[in-house]
Amino acid sequence: MIRQRKKYSRPQRPFDKVRIEDENVLREKYGLKNKKEIWKADASIGRVRNLAKQLITGSDEEKQTFIEKLQSRGFKVEKIADVLSLDKEDWLKRRLQTVLLSKGLTTTPKQARQLIAHKHVSIGEQIVNIPSYMVTLEEEPSVKLNIVLRVAQKISKEGEIKKEIIEGESEQTDEEFAKKASENETEKDDDEVMDAKENQEEDTKEEATNKEPTTEKKSEEGVNKASEDTEDTKE
Repeated sequence: MIRQRKKYSRPQRPFDKVRIEDENVLREKYGLKNKKEIWKADASIGRVRNLAKQLITGSDEEKQTFIEKLQSRGFKVEKIADVLSLDKEDWLKRRLQTVLLSKGLTTTPKQARQLIAHKHVSIGEQIVNIPSYMVTLEEEPSVKLNIVLRVAQKISKEGEIKKEIIEGESEQTDEEFAKKASENETEKDDDEVMDAKENQEEDTKEEATNKEPTTEKKSEEGVNKASEDTEDTKE
């Protein structure tokens, strides 16, 4: 078995902070497995730029065929200068994983990668389970999912409260409504009875307080009268 050559090269400075941060952003943005896929994309787009450099001194026909080939693969180029300005992100955007996300068939790039790996994605009638597959413009309309995803809709808190109220009212039957109404009436009657008892107790307390000074006055009058009688007897 012939060993394949590496199609990418590792960075010359492995601990470059700026490069590492940029690669982390790309890895999260495109849902890549590891940074090796970024290096492969960089190497692939580098080969395309090298071909464009060789064609600078070529004929117009060669340039036109080269540009048409890149356009058919989904790259937005019109001349050789546009080819030289391509970068690794332009290559990553044409991967099957990214195309699936851009078409709105999935919600996240990681979900797209999982569906591709589990053979739920096909191009036409052919199932493709390679996330890094480069999709051409001709194949892009035929990219489809073989399963139906349930996408959860985001609802605000007010919407959730309204939904719970509406569902509660719809689930409530006529018997439950009548029972609830009767319970409310009985509670209302009990409250009225309690209020009446409280008012009655307050009235009795007021009467008792009004009677107390009269009895004290009578007792004082009796004491005064007894003292007058004793004085009369002494005289």
